[in-house]
Parts: sequence; C-alpha cells; structure tokens
Amino acid sequence: MIYPTRRAVLASIGSTLAVCAIPVCAVGAERAPRRLGFYHTHTRESLELVYHDGRRYVPESLSRINQFLRDFRTLDVHPIDPGLLDILLATRTALGSEQRFEVISGYRSPATNEMLRHKHKGVAKTSLHMQGRAIDVRLTGIGTDHLHRAALDVGRGGVGYYPESDFVHLDTGHVRSW
Repeated sequence: MIYPTRRAVLASIGSTLAVCAIPVCAVGAERAPRRLGFYHTHTRESLELVYHDGRRYVPESLSRINQFLRDFRTLDVHPIDPGLLDILLATRTALGSEQRFEVISGYRSPATNEMLRHKHKGVAKTSLHMQGRAIDVRLTGIGTDHLHRAALDVGRGGVGYYPESDFVHLDTGHVRSW
C-alpha cells in the first residue's frame, strides 16, 4: 500500500480549509461592478466607465482606458495592466472617495521615458510606465499626502510620493515605496 507524504496530506488539508473558508453567500454571488473616472491633466480629456462588470474585465472599457492613458507625447497606445486599475480603485475606496483620478502620466513609450530620464532625476531606465504597469496621479479633492498614505495602506505594488510635483506614482511591481 502507498501512503501519501506528510506534505501531500498537509496540502490537501490546506486546500480543503481554503474552500471551506469561502462564505456560502459568496459562492456564485456576483460582485459589484468596478468603476473609475479620470481626467488627464495634459490632454484635458475625461473618461468615466465600468472596467469590470462584477464577473470579468470589460474588453471595450480596457481598450478605452488603453487609448486614454496613451503616451500623450507620441500618441503611442499600449495595454494597461488591469491590476493597476484595481490598485487605483482600492486606494480610492480606502479614502472613502468616489472622485476621479487626475492623470499626470500613464503609458510612456521608450522614447518618452528616455527623454524624461535626461530631463529629470528619478526616472527609471526600465520604468513600469513603459509596460503599462504604472501611473502618476492625484485624486480630486484629496491631498496627495493622504493619497500616498492610503496607497501604502493598500499594500499592493510600488508607491512613490512626489510632494514637490504634487502626485503619487502607483504601479503593479513588487511592494515597495519611495
């Protein structure tokens, strides 16, 4: 007779406990739609939409967000990581706000990133902006110091605070702050 290893037994118990820990009301329940609003400080465009309908990300909305967060200097469009949108929503929710985000920078083309690196210190050579995984924002009606603290409390991705430029950087990289 073959006996399972201790590791296999523990993994099986852990999986069972994880499934049992899900509240009965959550099984099969639809979550609320996820909505965000934006104002781009450079293009003066606005966008408000549901990017996740409660079951899945909405492809049409993600496409509109990709276009909205394009590199405004070169007009290059790149897919934006939906996890970044979730970080924005979690941060805004932590503040008890429903206001729109004021976007300073979304996607950056490699050419734009290189130009900014030569003009400003602190622009990373391999910036997550170039992968659609970073955004620089303010939140209407909320001080950037409060936005910064809320983003840190959310505990997801990178959080950079630039008080002299009045914005907060958020990204989907490893948890870290500066």
